[in-house]
Amino acid sequence: MRTGLPKPLNLPFDPIERAAETWRDRFGASSAMAAVTSIMRAHQILIAQLDTLLRPYDLTFARYEALVLLTFSRTGALPLSKIGERLMVHPTSVTNTVTRLERAGLVRRLRNPRDGRGVLAEITDEGRERVRRATGDLMAAGFCMTMYGEPELEGLFDLLRTLRVAAGDFDPAPRPASADGAAERAADGTAERAAGGAAGEAAAPEPAGPVGAGSA
Repeated sequence: MRTGLPKPLNLPFDPIERAAETWRDRFGASSAMAAVTSIMRAHQILIAQLDTLLRPYDLTFARYEALVLLTFSRTGALPLSKIGERLMVHPTSVTNTVTRLERAGLVRRLRNPRDGRGVLAEITDEGRERVRRATGDLMAAGFCMTMYGEPELEGLFDLLRTLRVAAGDFDPAPRPASADGAAERAADGTAERAAGGAAGEAAAPEPAGPVGAGSA
């Protein structure tokens, strides 16, 4: 059932396939153009469908991703810079996302006690509950990818991973087990311990709001 989801276009032909045919006649090989255009269209479709599913929770997929990332953290808090790195988005986007989540009461901002300047985002109890319920809906909908089987989804991930590696998203070279992720875990642990300390400091004196609320 598609209730609430974007209305299908139901065109009598595939515009991308038609464009590829015209491209071949005028410019030559069209496979790359057709693939890129299809990926861009798929992005539009998925974002529209996912955001529609998340609308009852006052979330977009971008905000949902940020909340989920915070739940993955041991104490539910991370520096904004780390959130941007993990979600692979611009710092300005992280700031805007956290601001919206904060206004909704789903995260709180805390000054990083390590330097007094950095900002931590910490998920609230309401944020955790919102993630739990939203995730149930997304899982039930198969993240809007139910037209594919598991082998196809794994193959699609591998194909797109090749593009991401070529763009420099990450180093695919295997690392020794003892070193792999050790620095990451140490950095995350330090940030999370700092978040825990900041939460304790902010909780006692004033009910006026979280430390650093409203700052960029």
